Amino acid sequence: MVMDGDELVFCALGGLGEIGMNMALYGFGPPARRKWIMVDCGLSFAGPDLPGVDLVFPDITFAEAIKKDLIGLIITHAHEDHIGALVDLWPRLGCPIYATRFAAGLLEIKRLNEPGAPKLPIKQMAPGDRLDLKPFEVEIISMAHSVPESTGLAIRTPVGLVVHTGDWKIDPTPVVGVPTDEKRLRELGQEGVLALVCDSTNIMREGTSPSETEVADRLREVIEHSKGRVVVTTFASNVARLRAVADAAAACNRSVVVLGRAMDRVISVARECGYLDGVAPFLSSHALSDMPRERVVILATGSQGEVRAALARIAQDDHPDARLSPGDRVIFSSRTIPGNEREVGRIINGLVRQGIEVITDRTELVHVSGHPRREEVARLYGWVKPQIAIPAHGEPLHLSEHVAFAKALGVPHVIKASDGDVVLIGPDEPGIVGDAPHGRMAKDGTVLLPVSDPSILARTKLAFAGVISIALAVTARGEMAGTPDVVFSGLPSRARDGKAMDAVIDAAIFETLDSMGRAKRRDADATSAAVERAVRGQVGAAWGKKPIVHVLVVEV
Repeated sequence: MVMDGDELVFCALGGLGEIGMNMALYGFGPPARRKWIMVDCGLSFAGPDLPGVDLVFPDITFAEAIKKDLIGLIITHAHEDHIGALVDLWPRLGCPIYATRFAAGLLEIKRLNEPGAPKLPIKQMAPGDRLDLKPFEVEIISMAHSVPESTGLAIRTPVGLVVHTGDWKIDPTPVVGVPTDEKRLRELGQEGVLALVCDSTNIMREGTSPSETEVADRLREVIEHSKGRVVVTTFASNVARLRAVADAAAACNRSVVVLGRAMDRVISVARECGYLDGVAPFLSSHALSDMPRERVVILATGSQGEVRAALARIAQDDHPDARLSPGDRVIFSSRTIPGNEREVGRIINGLVRQGIEVITDRTELVHVSGHPRREEVARLYGWVKPQIAIPAHGEPLHLSEHVAFAKALGVPHVIKASDGDVVLIGPDEPGIVGDAPHGRMAKDGTVLLPVSDPSILARTKLAFAGVISIALAVTARGEMAGTPDVVFSGLPSRARDGKAMDAVIDAAIFETLDSMGRAKRRDADATSAAVERAVRGQVGAAWGKKPIVHVLVVEV
């Protein structure tokens, strides 16, 4: 029953404006007494704008503010952009977690690899389950994707039913797991769907995505016609692809060697869940030295150009166990995530320089996306017939295109929301009605910081123009005590006129000190500021860049 003042709202803290960092909130009740559920708790990867940072999380200031009313956190599937921030952020939330067996297994391994991480209160769920999270009832729906046990959510409230797709595609033959549950989605459409929150990742692409089975068949053909050693790199979490490679290798009388801890962890959980039943045990890299080149397939991490992954070391010809020779093949059974093109290109060029043949999805059907293209999205809209569409999981371009697409399909209300927008779903006219605090947090080592933290901004300056550290001593009479100590890093050794950089710095220091006189030199702050300005200015004139300058004045 809907009481006076009750509202159903949606608010994303991540994932509406970027690919990755997915985190959504649904709230029900009057504004001052809403109860909430959270869907997913993901990360994204830092770019060059955040030097020294690897991972980026959603800012959960708003979620912390309402955590006493946060009933549960539901994980749709086990990709890092949906679960990767959970181990770090859950202690700030403290609510029950619901996840499938596979996702729970990966989260437990992730927790065990994080020193000091708390035990997570995970309650396992499965497709067909209904979670009683009053005032919500959440039904778990099977959705095909590039990881086992991907799920969508049918969220029932007194105001109406919301379908949250998670990541999905229509694949009748997914190799591992079950297809998207068309029958149940059609039934939900007959029940009446108020709102659909839907994946936008491939909304720019026409048609339908090929099946994982088609990729498996092509991988088998490519491996069968390979003469030497074959390396396949793919996303570690894509168990269907791992199984396809293993089956292809077995059919070609080859053994499989696995390189990469991330892949080892996924394989361990996949075997526990039965997704690799009948697949022979994989071998470690130590077995390579005893195996004929034409009798091995290597599964390697590093499809996105990660510098510490196995494939990067193979491309540099410095892996301790795995070496390739001209005539060997490397298959990229993956697509490069936007932003990783340079790193992937560096690896491909390193392999080509060694005479290795590189095969990608540009020339062969060795990869398919786990996200729906336009025809698949249209079919879903036809099944569930929503009154409201809220495009999700995409950059601004994807969301805008999805908005136009949903309008063209005749959806009565289409809302283009971004991270932080509070969207009223019902019972009144749907639309954006507020704004929640949102943003990005950087995981810097083991510390969580706002991405705007001065320490991160300082690294950008350091990377651009280096740093000079100066220590000098001044007596109580304003006289110099000894010689200033100068250390600099990130600067060229000589200026453009050939003059030694340390001489440029020394000249700036001594000219400034001589010009100040003893009375002014007794003021440590004034001395420090004057030396800093002079050194920055003279180095800037000699080099064309102004470094960071730190000056320590010691009074003796």
